[in-house]
Amino acid sequence: MKKLMLVLVTVALGFATFSCRETTQEKTEDALEAIGEDVEDGTRRAAKKVEEGAEKLEKEIDEEIHETDDQIEQ
Repeated sequence: MKKLMLVLVTVALGFATFSCRETTQEKTEDALEAIGEDVEDGTRRAAKKVEEGAEKLEKEIDEEIHETDDQIEQ
C-alpha cells in the first residue's frame, strides 16, 4: 500500500511540474512576442522621426542654396 501511495504521489508531482513548465513556457513566449512588437513599434517611430528630420534638413539646405530662407537681407 505504501508503494502504491508513493507511486501515485510521484506521478501527481510529475504532472504538476509538467503543467507548471508548460504554463511558464507559454507566458514566456507571450512576453517575448510582446517585446518583439514593442521593438518593432519603436523602430518604426524612430525611422519616421529620422525621415522627418532628413526632410526638414533637405528643405533647409535647399533654402540656403537658393537663398529663399526667411532672413532679411541688409
